[in-house]
Parts: sequence; structure tokens; C-alpha cells
Amino acid sequence: MRNTRYFLLVVVILLGLVLAACGGAAPAAAPAAPAAPDAATEAAAPATGGESAAPADSAGKTELVLMGWSSSPAENERLQKIVDGYNTANPAAHVTLSQVPDYDTKLQVSLAGGSPPDVFYVDSFKFLDLAAANALDAGGDKIDSKDDFYPNLAAAFTKDGVMYCPPKDFSTLGLVYNTALFDAAGIDYPTAAWTWDDLAAAAAKLTAADKSVYGMSVTPDMARWLAFLYQAGGSVYNADATQMTINSPEAKKALDFYVGLVKDGFAAQPADLSAGWPGEAFGQQKAAMVVEGNWIMPYLKDQFPDVKFAVAELPKGPADAATMSFTVCYAAPAGGKNLEESWKLINYLTGTEGMKAWTDLGLAMPTRKSLEAGWAAQYPEQAAFQAGAAYAYPWQFVAGFKEVLDAINSGIQQAFAGSMSTDQVLKDADTVGAEILAKQK
Repeated sequence: MRNTRYFLLVVVILLGLVLAACGGAAPAAAPAAPAAPDAATEAAAPATGGESAAPADSAGKTELVLMGWSSSPAENERLQKIVDGYNTANPAAHVTLSQVPDYDTKLQVSLAGGSPPDVFYVDSFKFLDLAAANALDAGGDKIDSKDDFYPNLAAAFTKDGVMYCPPKDFSTLGLVYNTALFDAAGIDYPTAAWTWDDLAAAAAKLTAADKSVYGMSVTPDMARWLAFLYQAGGSVYNADATQMTINSPEAKKALDFYVGLVKDGFAAQPADLSAGWPGEAFGQQKAAMVVEGNWIMPYLKDQFPDVKFAVAELPKGPADAATMSFTVCYAAPAGGKNLEESWKLINYLTGTEGMKAWTDLGLAMPTRKSLEAGWAAQYPEQAAFQAGAAYAYPWQFVAGFKEVLDAINSGIQQAFAGSMSTDQVLKDADTVGAEILAKQK
């Protein structure tokens, strides 16, 4: 029976790829996180890395491929250094880092074709889909020091009581703002006490009359808008995932506010500012504020070192404070040919030594409690991201939920353009989501 299900999974995946190639691309999801979006996984910045060539076979060495997506050249270089360090310390193995564009498609093809990478990224948004497809090796006791992971982050990669893969890092969303533009406009810097009204008022005042600078740059992205939904007291579906709740007055209020920033002329999409993502628009000082995660910090310091900026917690909504939490794990494939070496690499990358080496670069926060204090002392300017962890909502839904993500992203895009009402966006998302939840029963 399991072999039959696997065969059907392969057929479905390959058929989907063929249809996509013949019928055109589906609506592109806005970047969510480097861990995403999708951001989810879509990357937070445009993917620029390519697939690494496999090394020449070295006698006596186990050749491993570590596959992920690329967020920026700076991130590529940093991760490559960590992989190089592992190779030096483990002469019996050689790891090739393969950071690929169109990551989700390439991972699906490799899994379906029976030649998966030895270790690969799994975004929390995708985890339940891959686990349901029996594509992941269940880590369980193979994972070192499981109790050191924050419980909510470990839970993001746990199914039926089994932890499949350890989270490599995590990020939350904060309000990144240009201090020089705030100073020039005579506006006090954002604080944790800010509300939506404060955000809108600042965005209006920071928008130049000639539109050379906008108060904000925003994207048609469920992963960003959800923070506002939760701030308004809304939800996507009920506690036991049996009924959609997204078509609600709270969701309407949140979407009206988010779309209103663009329709009122105080925010612009990155493409309208000749930028690839909000971080680039911010770095070019075409936007005074953006809602982004930790990944923006090294990007701005590397690419726009002269821009003066700081980070605040997201404004509170009508109900309370809320933000999003994004995380990615390092997983091994079910039935992988080098599982022992795969787990040795995974445990190094997510152990205290490897995780410290990675998170000390400032791209994201450590998922191990034992590293929290040291990271906070090293990056006090990122305190707002760390504070948000206490009230963050996970970027994770039931299996098959990408259809809702696509519906919302497409709907927000049309709402920005004025061709769809926010009521219709929520109605469509509710309809698509209800069909998906019905399949879970």
C-alpha cells in the first residue's frame, strides 16, 4: 500500500510539473522568508545562487549534497564557509552546497525521481505536506539534544509525536525604519506602543509629494498580511482545523488597512519602485519603512552600508500585538542512501557549534535556548525581532494549504490594483480553504 501511495505521489508531482510547463506559471507568491517566503518558502530577497557542481569523486569519501534556496550572495558565501569548515573537520565526507533557484520544483523532482539530496531545507509551511507524503526520514532519537530547542519551533516539525527534523534558525517580522528620513520629517521613532493609526500617519507624512519616497513598501503577501490579521484578532481557521474563519469582520478590517496603505498612496509595491523586494526599495531609500525579518540586517549592511536604520516591534492592532515566526529545518530523505552521514551533518549544523557559527552571522536567531543570551548580547540592535518571538504566530497550516496562499496573494495583488474588493478576496480564500479542510477529515 505504501509503495502504491508513493507511486501515485510521483505521478501527481510530475503531472503537475508538466501542466505548469504547458499551461503557464501559477501566480507567483511574494517572498515570505529566506527560510520561505515563500518566502516560504520563498526567499526574502530574490534568489541569485545557482546549483553547485558536484565535486569530483574522492576515494574513500562519502559525497553528500546539501540543497537549499538562495537569498543573497552574502548568505551563500556565509553558508559555504560553514560547509567548508565541516568538510575540513570531517575528512571522511565531502559536502557540496547546492543553492538552487525554483527550489520547490527541483526538490519535488529529485524526491519523485528517487535521487534526493542528502540534506535539504524544509520550510515549516511545507513540512506537513512532505511528511504526509512520506518523503522525510523521521529523525526522532537521531536528533541531538532535542530538549534544547524552543518547544514551539520543535513542534513546527513534529507530526504524530515524532520530531522529523531540527529547526536551523528562525525569524520574526519587525518594522524596519530609516532613521534619517524620520529625522528629516520630524517624526518620533516607532515604539512597541505604536498602533495602526501611528503607522498610517507616519507613512503619510514620510511620503514625498513627488513620490520619490513612499512611507512604506509592501507586497501582496499572505505571510506579511497575516501579522495584521492576528493583530486585529482574526484567525485563518478554527482550533481543530475543521472550519475556515478567514472571512470575518476582523480579517476585513486587517485587509482594508493593509490594502488601504497602497490605495491611499502612502505605500508602494517593490516593482513600482524598480526594486526586487521591499528590502531593496528600503536600501535605495525609496521607502521609509518595511515589514521584514532578521534576514534584512546583513543584506542592508552589505549592500547599503550608508543607510541609517533601526528596527521596532510591529504596531499593535485593534486586538493586540502579533507578528509571524518563520523557521526552516534541515531534513534527510526517507530511504536516503547516506542517512548516517546525513544525520551527522544535520546534527552539526543544528548543534550548538554549527548553529552558533551560522546565527552569529546575524541572518536569523538561534532555535536553541542555550544560545539565546549570547546572541542577544551580540545583536542588541535586533532586540525587536527577539521580543516578537513571545507573541509570534507560526507560519504553518494544514497540508495542501498553498492553494489558499496563492488565492490570497493573487487577491491582494488585484485589490492593490483596484480590480477586486477586499470582501471578494476573503470570500475566495474562504471557499478554497473550506475545500482543503474538508479533505483533512
